[in-house]
Amino acid sequence: MTPVLIVSILVLYFGLLVSVSFFTSDAKGNDGFFVGERQSPWYLVAFGMIGASLSGVTFLSVPGWVGNENNQFSYMQAVLGYFIGYLIITYILMPIYYKLNVVSIYEYLKERFGVFSHKTGAILFLISRVIGASVRLMLVAEVLQSILFNEWGVPFEATVSICILLIWLYTNKGGIKTIVWTDTLQTGFMLLSVILTAYFISNALPVNEGHNIIEQVSDGPYSRIFFFDDLYGPNHFLKHFFGGIFIAIGMTGLDQDMMQKNLSCKNLKDAQKNMISMASVLIIVNLIFLFLGALLYMYAETNNISFNKPDMLFSAIAGDSNTPLYIGVLFLLGLIAAAYSSADSALTSLTTSIYVDLTPKKAKTEDKQVATRKLIHICVSILIVCVVLLLHHFTDDSAIGLLMKFAGFTYGPLIGIFFFGILTKRKVNDKSIPLGGIISIIITFYLWYYSKGAPGVEKGSTGILGDYSFGFEIIILNAFLTFTLLLLGSKRNK
Repeated sequence: MTPVLIVSILVLYFGLLVSVSFFTSDAKGNDGFFVGERQSPWYLVAFGMIGASLSGVTFLSVPGWVGNENNQFSYMQAVLGYFIGYLIITYILMPIYYKLNVVSIYEYLKERFGVFSHKTGAILFLISRVIGASVRLMLVAEVLQSILFNEWGVPFEATVSICILLIWLYTNKGGIKTIVWTDTLQTGFMLLSVILTAYFISNALPVNEGHNIIEQVSDGPYSRIFFFDDLYGPNHFLKHFFGGIFIAIGMTGLDQDMMQKNLSCKNLKDAQKNMISMASVLIIVNLIFLFLGALLYMYAETNNISFNKPDMLFSAIAGDSNTPLYIGVLFLLGLIAAAYSSADSALTSLTTSIYVDLTPKKAKTEDKQVATRKLIHICVSILIVCVVLLLHHFTDDSAIGLLMKFAGFTYGPLIGIFFFGILTKRKVNDKSIPLGGIISIIITFYLWYYSKGAPGVEKGSTGILGDYSFGFEIIILNAFLTFTLLLLGSKRNK
């Protein structure tokens, strides 16, 4: 792809998003920005949440995940766990949120425990979502840097700033009402891109006589889904499946970003239909992404295309001179759609949570309230840029692996606190809850850091837990420790 073509696609795409925001930003005041006046059609929310759940990390990192013989299609084990997690969200968490009529889901913690718990939940979300949004945005910015901005001599810092500025332009006024519509549009672009790319790549591959491409992938070296042989390994089925349940609960059910869209539906019934629909479609979509990953590795081998890390596989193929131009166009369109459908809602939800949960004193007039919200919106944008630059310079992990590690450390305490409140009637000192979450994170980090395969242990050596390696179950350990600490420090409610 030529620079002119890339820029043309970017300009047209963001012109379309800004146009959509112009027609959907008629909501007045902060209520329209935060919950869209609770008038969002559930089917639009469901479809748009698919894109927000997947993001640019899924678009790039999940296909790249397939190439490791210890990974292959093992991510589907976690996806099956996600579905169970979504059921728990639908029938346990969402009725609570709608009953309390909250704008921020962390208001539940204030009702159940008190102010300190409320602030703890909001701060954990702030850390989680800033890091999560930054990881996703970093990956996309790195691709844009490699295929366009390096050639122009534009520094990476400017690339990231441009990416955030474009998001700010179409989210600043309309908030969640705009996000519901733009995410629907972007999810459509992303799914169309993935399906068409898989179709064209499969047609470009040589197929063994008497086989079709699905059979060839199934019989190849990339298609193993279930791993039961090594309980100590990071990809064992139980670790992925149960880790997936907890990750879905944490990263969706206890995440203001994802729940804010649900809270913009007209009522609980519509929100539940939205969640079940989205959860069902996600199983199929993730399988398509993994199938595409296998096709991309086969295509790269056939055409001797090299890449420096798995996350860059799709980008390397799209930018190769022998790859048809339409593959490159589909890649760029899908990448932008996947990345921005996640990043725009993150920016909106962070603004909401900081305003509702962490702003100590609200202005009395509506004009000043809106001005405060807009200032927070700008500050969050700058914060994400700074975190992206830090991650870019100090990490080199696979984006999907990096995201799951951070999720385990930050969402784990949220799960422990929320479900202690939901499953027990016991009283606990509100001021002790932040301490319980901090202690849990420290213990979990120590056990992970000095386990086999982690940074604190020499390669090939055993860790403090012997041959045991942590996978997605970090989040389970963290949640369990938080729940246990709260239980030990609690007393029966008389």
